[in-house]
Amino acid sequence: MAAARGCPPVGCGDRAMAELLLEFSRAQYRAKDGGGAAAAKVDRIERRCLELFGRDYRYSVISNAHGEVCAHYPRHIVLLERDAGAGRDPFESTVQVGKLQDLINRSKMARCRGRFVCPVILYKGKHICRSATLAGWGELYGRTGYNYIFSGGSDDAWADAEDISEEDSALRNADSQLFDKVRGHDIKLLRYLSVRYICDLMVENKKVKFGLNVTSSEKVDKAQRYADFTLLSIPYPGCEFFKDYKDRDYTAEGLIFNWKQDYVDAPLSIPVSLTQSLNIDWSEYQSWDLVQQTQNYLKLLISIINSDDDSGLLVHCISGWDRTPLFISLLRLSLWADGLIHASLEPSEILYLTVAYDWFLFGHMLVDRLSKGEEIFFFCFNFLKHITSEEFSAVKSQRRKSLPPGFTLEEICMLKQRDRGSTTSLSSDFSLGMESSPGAAGSFTYEAVELMPAGAQAQAAWRKSCASSPQAVLWSRAQQPEDRLPSSGMVEVKSSSSSSSTHSDNFLRIGSSPLEVPRSRLVSASDRESRLEEVRSSFLASYSRTIGLKAVPPSPSGAIGGLLEQFVRGVGLRGSSTL
Repeated sequence: MAAARGCPPVGCGDRAMAELLLEFSRAQYRAKDGGGAAAAKVDRIERRCLELFGRDYRYSVISNAHGEVCAHYPRHIVLLERDAGAGRDPFESTVQVGKLQDLINRSKMARCRGRFVCPVILYKGKHICRSATLAGWGELYGRTGYNYIFSGGSDDAWADAEDISEEDSALRNADSQLFDKVRGHDIKLLRYLSVRYICDLMVENKKVKFGLNVTSSEKVDKAQRYADFTLLSIPYPGCEFFKDYKDRDYTAEGLIFNWKQDYVDAPLSIPVSLTQSLNIDWSEYQSWDLVQQTQNYLKLLISIINSDDDSGLLVHCISGWDRTPLFISLLRLSLWADGLIHASLEPSEILYLTVAYDWFLFGHMLVDRLSKGEEIFFFCFNFLKHITSEEFSAVKSQRRKSLPPGFTLEEICMLKQRDRGSTTSLSSDFSLGMESSPGAAGSFTYEAVELMPAGAQAQAAWRKSCASSPQAVLWSRAQQPEDRLPSSGMVEVKSSSSSSSTHSDNFLRIGSSPLEVPRSRLVSASDRESRLEEVRSSFLASYSRTIGLKAVPPSPSGAIGGLLEQFVRGVGLRGSSTL
């Protein structure tokens, strides 16, 4: 488990992407599978991922060579530690891989299928994590019994040297004692990763099969063990719903989930402090179509990770291999498009990384989903066309504040590279950022910042000098959230209304230098759009050559049905597309 230095460069072009998609569509990834041509392909995929992570980050690896940590997690679980550039990284992670692995070994039984809380994105020193939901008593007892029998009567995963006692050993098979122990280790892991926000995508409070509660969730933990975390219940349709997406000829617009189904019992519940800057009417979430719902949830997640505190985020659904990678992948791609993470990767490389690591190596069951027409994987990358605008950018501003007199917003965004370092240069002395709530910790100030040349003539001269090579410099900060859920300051919705508001107010403020994020390549809104469109086009082209879409019967409305026509239009080679 030594720190990784990166691997020799390997290609991530069309051939590599085709190999990845073909292997992905052949069988579900299992860490313990080894030997043969398939194992060699998986090994190449894993080496490519390590090389791509190593381009921008120093990282360590937790070995999962035979699936001993988790059967459907990567054989090389990456812990991102810091930016790979020279010099001190102000956002370096404080997590030590040895301590992390110890906590993982103790806590993994707390979650469904042993899919423990795993950090996958490092953003401004914060760990964005993924996992499954909490295991229910049936799975918990079954797994602990299985581990006990097949470990020769010893249970190292539960051997907590800190608090084990004879009384504890005698009582640990009791419900409350067992849940206290397992979930206690899960909470220790969350705290070690500085996770504060837990976003639960389940539409159920507990997953029920054959009349039994097979999983639970933090929001319904009877002992309120997770009360110190900020819990967000943001119900999102499961993979079964995406068969409707495929049956509607891969059209998400107008596709609304049926919230009246018997098993749907989890209301949307978000602390008010996390919603104030988004200008979204959350009470109408049941009337949103799939596009609106995904957009609004992504805006919420981006707002959370841009908060002023140093807290991390956990995203999970039930098993953590359908809805969870959807939002993890969208977050990774959105932050990359802003130049905030993986800054050195090209569109084909970030596409390869997120498909391989976020989807394939974390166990998404693509073969099963394709056989059932549940094409949530395809939806993820085709959806990129809906998040290209500035309102989804992590460097955009949430509210509008006074601009320096005599200048427009567009003029402030025009910064000339050759002026950098001048005492009258905008680019050297300020950036544009998200406004914190009044009085919030970490708010920006205007002190010691020379914003503009004085006088109309000087301003006119500045406009003229900057007209030739504009550069947008955008930066982001967000409001300080409140402590936890449930509380009085909560948006909790159980019924729907007629319409929704999905537009955010744009607001810019002068603030601290963007150079505080090492190696970040901040981009303009137009650059963001082109980068995401390039990723989407590359995905559509590779997908069409390997997996392809299943044709659906032609509809009276004339929706696109043929596979070839889908992708010819999808990559922009013919007319407009409904994809």
